[in-house]
Amino acid sequence: MRTIAVLNQKGGVGKTTSAVNAAAAIAAAGKRVVVIDFDPQAHMTIHLGVEPAAVTTGAYEVLTESAGFESSLMLVRPNLWLLAANINLVGAETELVNVVGREIILREAMQGCQDKFDFCLIDCAPSLGLLSLNALAAAEEVLIPLQPHFLALQGFGKLLQTVDLVNKRINPQLKVTGVLLCMHDTRTSLSNEVRADIEGFLESARGTNSAWDGAVVLPSFIRRNIKLAEAPSYGQTIFEYDPACNGAEDYRKVGNFFLGVSEDSEEEVELVELQPASEPQAEAEVQAEATAAPAPIEACEAQPAVETVELQPEPQVETAPAPVPIEIREVSLPTPREETPVVVEQAESMEPQPEPQPQTPAETVPAVGQIEIREVRLPAPVYKEPTPVVSEPPSPSLELPPDCCGV
Repeated sequence: MRTIAVLNQKGGVGKTTSAVNAAAAIAAAGKRVVVIDFDPQAHMTIHLGVEPAAVTTGAYEVLTESAGFESSLMLVRPNLWLLAANINLVGAETELVNVVGREIILREAMQGCQDKFDFCLIDCAPSLGLLSLNALAAAEEVLIPLQPHFLALQGFGKLLQTVDLVNKRINPQLKVTGVLLCMHDTRTSLSNEVRADIEGFLESARGTNSAWDGAVVLPSFIRRNIKLAEAPSYGQTIFEYDPACNGAEDYRKVGNFFLGVSEDSEEEVELVELQPASEPQAEAEVQAEATAAPAPIEACEAQPAVETVELQPEPQVETAPAPVPIEIREVSLPTPREETPVVVEQAESMEPQPEPQPQTPAETVPAVGQIEIREVRLPAPVYKEPTPVVSEPPSPSLELPPDCCGV
C-alpha cells in the first residue's frame, strides 16, 4: 500500500479538497483507496457526505486503541473507504501524552492492511502536533498543497524541516513527493514567480540526501474554480458535482500523476462512476461487481449482400417565381376636425405678493490682513428757532355782591 500524507500547517490552502478529490480520482481508475481524516474539524468526513456526530468508531478510537483499524473503515464510494473523524479527536493529544510510543500508534494499527489496499491518503491537521506526527510516521510520501503567496512560502521552509526531522528520527522512508499549487492563476505575475522560486529551490536540493531531494512541483496545478468550494456543501466530490469543470480536470491529472500515467500517454484509464454508498458493502461484493465478466455477444445470422445502385438526381431547372399581383385600394381618410383651443385662465392668487425689493450690490469682503477705511458722514444738525412763550394776562377775579346769596 502506498501511503501519502497531505500536509500543510497553514489552513485554507486546499489541503482537504486535494486529499478528497485526488483519492476519488485514483479510486475512479479502479484502485482500492483508503482516506484517513486526522483533522478534528472533520472536514474530509463532511466532504464525503458523512455526519461527524453519527461516527461511532473512527480515528479517535483507533488512536486510543479501543477499536481496530480495518473494523473502523466505512465504504463511502466504490473502491473508496473512509476512517472518519469527529470532535473527540481534539482530546487525543492530551490522553496520549504519557503513552510510550504515541508517535507510531497509527503505523502499528495499519500494519495488517498493507496488502488489502493500493493507496492511503491521510488528511493531516493544520498543525505540527501529535496527530500530524502520527501521520508522518505512518506515511511513505508527503504531498504539500501550497497556495502561491508570499506568506505560504514562509511556512514552507519550516514544514520541510519538520519532515526532515521525522525522516531522521522516526521514519527513514519518509520523502516529499511533490508540491501541488492550489488556487493558481497564471495571469498574475506573483503566481508565476512563486512557482519559479519553488522549482529552483527543489532543483538545488538534488543529491543533498535530504527528505525533499526528489520532490518536484506537480505539472498539473489547481486553477481557481467556484465548483470546488460548492461541492463539499452537497457532500460530493468534484467528479460527482460537476465532472466537466476545470477543477475536475485538474484533479484528474493529479490522480494520473500518482498512477504514473503521463498526460501525453496514449494509455486510457477506465474510469468507474462514483456514487455515494448508502450502506457499507462487504469487500467480497465490491470485488464481484468490479470483476464481473461482460455478457456474451450473440452471433447474428449473415444477411445476403444487396447490391446498391446510386441514383443520380436529375438536374433541376430553376424557374423564376411568378409575380404576385398587387391590389391597390382607395382608402378614404376622415376629415380632420377643427379643435377649439382651450384657454385656461390662471386664477389670481388671493395672497398678496411681496413687493420686489431693490437689490443692493454685494458688499465686498476685504481680504485677510487688509484694513478697509470708510468715510462716515454724519447728518447735518437741524436747528429750530425757539417758540416764543406768550403770557396771558390774569383774568380778573369775579367779586359777588354780598346780598346776592342772601347774606
